[in-house]
Amino acid sequence: MEEVRPVTASSSFTRRLRDRAGSLRERLAPHWDRRWVRWIAIGLGGLMAAFFLFWLIFARGLPDAATLLEYEPPLPTIVRDINGQPVHSYARERRVQLQYSDYPPLLIRAYLSAEDKTFFDHHGVDVPGFFGAVFDYVTKIGSGQRARGGSTITQQVAKNLLIGDEYSPTRKVKEMILAYRMEDVLTKQQILELYLNQIFLGRNAYGVQAASRAYFDKDVADLQLHEMAYLAILPKGPANYRPESPTGHERALERRNWALGEMVRNGWITEAQRNEAQAQPLGTVQAHGSGYDARAGGYYMEEVRRRLIERFGEKAEDGPNSVYAGGLWVRSPYDPKMQDLTATALRNGLLRFDAGKGWSGPVGKIDIGRGWRRELAASYVGVDYASWRVAVVISRGSSSAEIGFSDGSTGTLPAGAAQMPYRRAGGPAFNSMKAGDLIVVTGNGSSWALRNVPEVSGGMVVEETHSGRIRAMQGGFDSRLSSYNRATQAMRQPGSTIKPFVYAAALDGGMTPASIIVDGPLCVYQGAGLGQKCFRNFSGGSAGPQTMRWGVEQSRNLMTVRAASQTGMDRVVRTIKAMGIGDYQPYLSFALGAGETTVERMVNAYATLANHGRQMAPKVMDYVQDRHGKVIWPLRWRACDGCNMANWDGKPMPRFGFEGRQVMNPMTAYQVVHITEGVIQRGTATVLSDLKRPLFGKTGTTNGPTNVWFVGGSPDLVAGVYIGYDQPRSLGGWAQGGRIAAPIWKAAMAPVLETMPKTPFVAPAGIRMVPIDRRSGKRVYGVWPTEEPKPAVIWEAFKPESEPRRSIRKEEVAAQEKAAAQRDATRQGSQRTDSDFLQDQGGIY
Repeated sequence: MEEVRPVTASSSFTRRLRDRAGSLRERLAPHWDRRWVRWIAIGLGGLMAAFFLFWLIFARGLPDAATLLEYEPPLPTIVRDINGQPVHSYARERRVQLQYSDYPPLLIRAYLSAEDKTFFDHHGVDVPGFFGAVFDYVTKIGSGQRARGGSTITQQVAKNLLIGDEYSPTRKVKEMILAYRMEDVLTKQQILELYLNQIFLGRNAYGVQAASRAYFDKDVADLQLHEMAYLAILPKGPANYRPESPTGHERALERRNWALGEMVRNGWITEAQRNEAQAQPLGTVQAHGSGYDARAGGYYMEEVRRRLIERFGEKAEDGPNSVYAGGLWVRSPYDPKMQDLTATALRNGLLRFDAGKGWSGPVGKIDIGRGWRRELAASYVGVDYASWRVAVVISRGSSSAEIGFSDGSTGTLPAGAAQMPYRRAGGPAFNSMKAGDLIVVTGNGSSWALRNVPEVSGGMVVEETHSGRIRAMQGGFDSRLSSYNRATQAMRQPGSTIKPFVYAAALDGGMTPASIIVDGPLCVYQGAGLGQKCFRNFSGGSAGPQTMRWGVEQSRNLMTVRAASQTGMDRVVRTIKAMGIGDYQPYLSFALGAGETTVERMVNAYATLANHGRQMAPKVMDYVQDRHGKVIWPLRWRACDGCNMANWDGKPMPRFGFEGRQVMNPMTAYQVVHITEGVIQRGTATVLSDLKRPLFGKTGTTNGPTNVWFVGGSPDLVAGVYIGYDQPRSLGGWAQGGRIAAPIWKAAMAPVLETMPKTPFVAPAGIRMVPIDRRSGKRVYGVWPTEEPKPAVIWEAFKPESEPRRSIRKEEVAAQEKAAAQRDATRQGSQRTDSDFLQDQGGIY
């Protein structure tokens, strides 16, 4: 790339001053006997003494210019998704840091022409320009006007980075001193790099690259001459040259053309280039945000931000790696496609549940007396569902209301398009609207209709079972309407989704999936003050003795409480705590989900079951790098040398050790998963059975019912969803997890699962698969793994030596021997015995 002008660091100013003073003494020495020479020397000495006194007064306490050698401007934090694509940024100042060589030479010349054409010739201060600024300052004393700057680029860097923007002669002197010092320690290129990366140019853009994106939606390398000249005039005052303002537009054209003329006078462009550039319009684009879709992953990205701030701090004062200044690069498992499916499924489910209940009221209020457009923009209230938009009611008449939008446009809402009943006051919603209300509407610009944001809410999380990486997260209808993340912050009762962990404790305590538990009335004496507590099934009634599997599939409360009582609640709550769900007291009501937890915790606990009891911490971040590319989180992260085939040295590939903690016996975890597969096939979540793939999970419905749940998934992905009001109240007697939550889960996960192979749940070493009568729990004979099991028979998972013992009558033995002989006769000469065959299937014989 062509250099503007190669320059190295200047020599010390004080050293040059000392050398010149010594040279002057040598010249005057032969004439020292003359009186006028002595007077001149005394005068010069006095001036020099005054100058040094002046220097000491103003230079004392100034920052060290050498610190700029290590200066790093505040940079935004960028989040990348699972594919490595940037999807979000956290920034209060829009800035992109470039090196000096990244800036086109013609762009640099445009800035030199507009700001400091003698930059490469002076030593930090342009003396003629300085005295001109002093004269301008003196003539404007008392006028209230601000004098022209007269600052070089070096002085501007000193002001912006070291001493601030105080308007006073004292600051100007300090600025000059620092400029001289900077020229001693920095090259001209380094000073220009600092300037071009730091200068504020409007539209919240700091630095030329950010401004290039903000005004032209281009990188600096793609700018044309007239665009470079426009950016070069902005340091003098971006507000004066706003292209969206008619007066600002005219000023911008005039000033831009002046800058082009200066480039001609400096010999950096030709007359023809100037004429061509002046004939061009400004060509700026409409002001826009950071360039990332602010709607993407709203709740997910807010959760990433919260955890980053918790670990690294928020502002520059909190450390070099703070979220809003540290320039971090965050690699996240965020999956845009999965997030869209999750958000859409949850929103549609909320809308279905809320349909027909009327208008829930405005989504916010503003004071339109202070300017409705500004107040609406400052409210940051928005919605991105379908074609919905947030509008403010400007005024309401008898037949229509005037509404306004954040872009300044207005529209009309007819009374007939807002007739849904207002659920709090009765009557049509239109009659309850007031000026300043923020409402949600849909339309095409000429005709608008009222829409309702569901009052009910909920949360959903999707997690990888083997890594804990959270692929998607939705914490409500829209994060811009409510930032409260119901997936990670809402503490809700899990209801029956807690039951698999109660039965896990029972399995660890000696029960088996075929154990018989009585589904019958159960009352517990709680003491003199509380009396007896009697439990009941959700649907009432009882079914007598049944297998554990049947109790889980049908979600029988009485069987769960009885199993917890026989196992001991101390053991049950220890298991629940080990799974990360919550820390509960050993009361039987907690066995039915009376404790509180979050969707994230429940999903992680179910993922742990699918991962053979090995718990992985839930992650919304894979790793975090600082601005230089060094991984600063996780703390023990290290690169995998030799993992890429391109760098393979022929040696064995690296092997990673196990991650996470083993919090449950792998065989117990598999037994629970195997049992809860039946919930999908025959139990309370049969709405998912038509997906026809290995799935496990559990529905949940709390008293009221105030919450409905479904948590479950495949061997590789687990997801969970709950629906409920933020201030818990009844959802209606018909509400159940299988009716409301499971269909939402299905809508989100079915398209994802279609792209994945139908992988079965794999049993860990030691598990024995034995055919069992589903209702009686007794062992069944005459059923083989190669055959389709009978409806009343299931191959159940047992730990070693825990399966039902052989206990059959003589006639049954004879029948089995006869059946075995017939099978032997049809094996066409095979020498394998029944015992051999069953031995291959896991040692069952």
